[in-house]
Amino acid sequence: MSGHSKWSTIKRKKGAIDAKRGKIFTKIIKEITLAARLGGGDPDANARLRQAVLAAKAENMPKDNIEKAIKKGTGALEGAAVFEETVYEGYGPGGVALMVEVVTDNKNRTVSEIRHILSKHGGNLGENGCVSWMFEKKGSIVFDKEDATEDALMELVLESGAEDMIEQESEYEVITDPASFETLKAAVDAAGLKYALAEISMIPQTTVQLDEPKAAQVLKVMEKLEDNDDVQHVYANFDIPDEIMERLSQ
Repeated sequence: MSGHSKWSTIKRKKGAIDAKRGKIFTKIIKEITLAARLGGGDPDANARLRQAVLAAKAENMPKDNIEKAIKKGTGALEGAAVFEETVYEGYGPGGVALMVEVVTDNKNRTVSEIRHILSKHGGNLGENGCVSWMFEKKGSIVFDKEDATEDALMELVLESGAEDMIEQESEYEVITDPASFETLKAAVDAAGLKYALAEISMIPQTTVQLDEPKAAQVLKVMEKLEDNDDVQHVYANFDIPDEIMERLSQ
């Protein structure tokens, strides 16, 4: 299974721990604030903000927190930090390509921290564009096989105009163009199907197969990067056999 969906699966399992640390709320608040600053405070007219608010509600974030973050972004609250977004590219152990999306109020601090994490765990920071060509932005909805049948999802793919459906060992992943993501998700909701993950992500077009030692190193790098408060998303093109991933995720 490729790094995209497999890492998302691990993060779902870790969700309760991450929530206790407050990191999920911190990351979502930054995204809401930035989205509101860039596109305005009305979710109906700002698709990025709409997605961020939906993510916040999915994590049971209080309404007051959401509204406060929007006001920070639009400037309705004075003294709020000004966040910027950027993407750092580099390599992890085994030559795995990494894309790290960050939202920060201090780029110098953040790039120093990212560089330190990569160098400490067998990776290195690269130049802009060094790996981004390997990834493509897509909408992705992942279903556990116990919650959805192949026939039901194939019908959904055909009717909603989704691009593809990928079968994994224990999951189905439906892929769509980012512009059609909300349409697909609405169709999923209307059909009453339960999904494990729904997001717009960077999908690797080529992958690197890893053995167990390298896989353990890469997952450690991913975890350390995700643990940074400024990091919103980490995308990688590793491919780890399911039996190895099962041992490493225990």
